[in-house]
Amino acid sequence: MAPRADGRLNHDLLPDEKGPQDACGVFGVWAPGEEVAKLTYFGLYALQHRGQESAGIATSNGQQLLVYKDMGLVSQVFDETALNALQGHIAIGHARYSTTGASNWENAQPTLGATAAGTVALGHNGNLTNTAELVELVAERYGSQRRGELARGNTTDTALITALLAGDPDHTLEATALEVLPRLRGAFSLVFMDERTLYAARDPQGVRPLVLGRLERGWVVASETPALDIVGASYVREVEPGEFIAIDADGLRSVKFATAQRAGCVFEYVYLARPDTTIAGRSVHAARVEMGRRLAVEHPVEADLVIPVPESGTPAAVGYAQQSGIPFGQGLTKNAYVGRTFIQPSQTLRQLGIRLKLNPLREVIRGKRLVVVDDSIVRGNTQRALIRMLREAGAAEVHVRISSPPVKWPCFYGIDFASRAELIANGLSAAEIGASLGADSLGYISEAALIEATEQPASQLCTACFSGRYPIELPPADRLGKHLLEQNELPLGAPEDGLVSITPGAGGSTALDHP
Repeated sequence: MAPRADGRLNHDLLPDEKGPQDACGVFGVWAPGEEVAKLTYFGLYALQHRGQESAGIATSNGQQLLVYKDMGLVSQVFDETALNALQGHIAIGHARYSTTGASNWENAQPTLGATAAGTVALGHNGNLTNTAELVELVAERYGSQRRGELARGNTTDTALITALLAGDPDHTLEATALEVLPRLRGAFSLVFMDERTLYAARDPQGVRPLVLGRLERGWVVASETPALDIVGASYVREVEPGEFIAIDADGLRSVKFATAQRAGCVFEYVYLARPDTTIAGRSVHAARVEMGRRLAVEHPVEADLVIPVPESGTPAAVGYAQQSGIPFGQGLTKNAYVGRTFIQPSQTLRQLGIRLKLNPLREVIRGKRLVVVDDSIVRGNTQRALIRMLREAGAAEVHVRISSPPVKWPCFYGIDFASRAELIANGLSAAEIGASLGADSLGYISEAALIEATEQPASQLCTACFSGRYPIELPPADRLGKHLLEQNELPLGAPEDGLVSITPGAGGSTALDHP
């Protein structure tokens, strides 16, 4: 049997050079009479860019929840046989990039847990900042023994939410959720379900996107609007910050569990979201083109050709060319089929690793003064290698333009940047960074111009990775971190006996029943 891929498809151009890693993608559907597992599969396919480590789908037929999840891309995890086994009228799906907890099968989503009246399956996009506090809350409410997914080695903040939703015999899942949600801090766009109802919730800041759509015979919730498009759902509205939604046979119910204090992630506009997404009424593609125009105003240069670093730099490069009057061209060609190679190249080949994904079009760039447009710089190694490659291909000058401000601060709300010590903009000026990269000049868009391009009020955006201003209060450093739940000193206690039985099946499928 061929080995399964590990799913670590990425946009990074150099081996071991990690750029800003995407948040997760979530999808949920309530649609009697429809093939909800297949709708969810295609919804996740549209959200694959948000997480490439693992994928999973849970369905309910009104009596039982079934989950199928595994490491890998959506197209690697699921086939017709798996999807046909996932029968029902409710489904949720998740495509994961790990922001809390390691990348392994135990941490794949949706997570499962027992509730007072049945079972809950949950998918989470974002990252909680009060994880340590929630660990203590779980221990206080349910004793020292680990429950549910926590007992089976799950080390994510999602497993903590699932454990807290267990509730007690006197409360429904809906009532328990309305008690638990106000206690969560950080970024969370949630889809979850029990045997009869689909739920969705979004944190009061609305850090990560979440939208609501209508099918002819049902409802859809998803991280981004293209997931609605792909399944033929019409866009209704955003799930509001601080809103909890329940969808069942009686229709859709909405409750505000917290006052909205909007602080949407500005990096969704820069890089994370698909260009064909609309966030808060603004087309992401249009915002990126406008970023390029404003970049040309703030950092003009005499040049012969504007080229993007594909694909993320393309809309901003179009805008830069339109504003500056410098012709736009494709100076780099990208191999669309390269994800992660399982053949380890020699050190010599590793140093040339950027050519696995990008190669210069020499006849286009030879002798030209180039403006090279990219979305961001993290460590700088990729841009350094790219500039060297363009010069070797005959470029006369290389002027780098970046459609986001310098990334100087880590994100605690669902983007996995390099550590602050590794960020090249931490402690260096733009001129010094440009010299370090080997560029003839380097220009970053200003924070003010970036915000103007989004057409959102500055007061309703999170710019922490650029400014260090965190809109959601952070706990002490020793109570933060991706691997916090893997630390033995936290009061998670020992694994419990019984409560629910989980039986892994072929390809990572899971059925959950009460014993």
